[in-house]
Amino acid sequence: MQPETDRTEAAAIAFRELARIMARLRDPVSGCPWDLEQDFATIAPYTIEEAYEVADAIERADMGELRDELGDLLFQVMFHSRMAEEQGAFALADVVAAINDKMIRRHPHVFGDEGETRSADEQTLAWETMKASERATRAGAAAAPSALDGVARALPALLRAEKLQKRAARTGFDWTETPPIFDKLEEEIAEVKDAIDSGDINAVEDEVGDLLFVVANLARRLSVDPEQALRKANAKFERRFRAMEQASKADSLEFASLTLDEQEAYWQRVKQTERG
Repeated sequence: MQPETDRTEAAAIAFRELARIMARLRDPVSGCPWDLEQDFATIAPYTIEEAYEVADAIERADMGELRDELGDLLFQVMFHSRMAEEQGAFALADVVAAINDKMIRRHPHVFGDEGETRSADEQTLAWETMKASERATRAGAAAAPSALDGVARALPALLRAEKLQKRAARTGFDWTETPPIFDKLEEEIAEVKDAIDSGDINAVEDEVGDLLFVVANLARRLSVDPEQALRKANAKFERRFRAMEQASKADSLEFASLTLDEQEAYWQRVKQTERG
């Protein structure tokens, strides 16, 4: 492995080259027509998608794929920074300087003179305290501060539910035990059933949303990441469904033409196979 100084210099050279490539793609005369017609709003979905592809590569422990996906995500940072520079808002150097300053500011036990050692839990608490202070400063005296400030609206709904609940819990607004959450789940399920009986589709949507919100709270209470849990459930369903299709094909049957009971039989067979 190269010495740290050599690796840092190589990264700097590659970083400058990526910035040059981005500038060329956005050149008004010789740039790429597709890249030139993009703006922050059109690129944002790609940024979110690339972040999820990074998470997917990590989940699959595919380091080659992770390298590529991190590159794609970095390119998104370059893209947004370049567009901001064109508008005179800020430049790539400002983005890097801002995160440098923030990391140093939020780790005084590493970069400052505190001379203290923090546990991971202590650092998490200090980090959240500093973030809250920074949010209050940005909001200004005219804005009514809230413990929920700073939870991005663009987050996936399940992830945002968890973050909102964590913020509320810091104020003491939280269940102290798990059993009451199960009581709340039963209450929400009953309300979903009532909404279905009413025939009011808006009420059904509201009650299903409440049910999902409580499920997210249960996951948080059990120290389970609800987003990760659902991703795993999705992967499990996909794996089993594909296995059912293959099993029925091996039996010279078209899966879609089977009755629900017949399909369920294949589902149970696949589950049993997985359990060994």
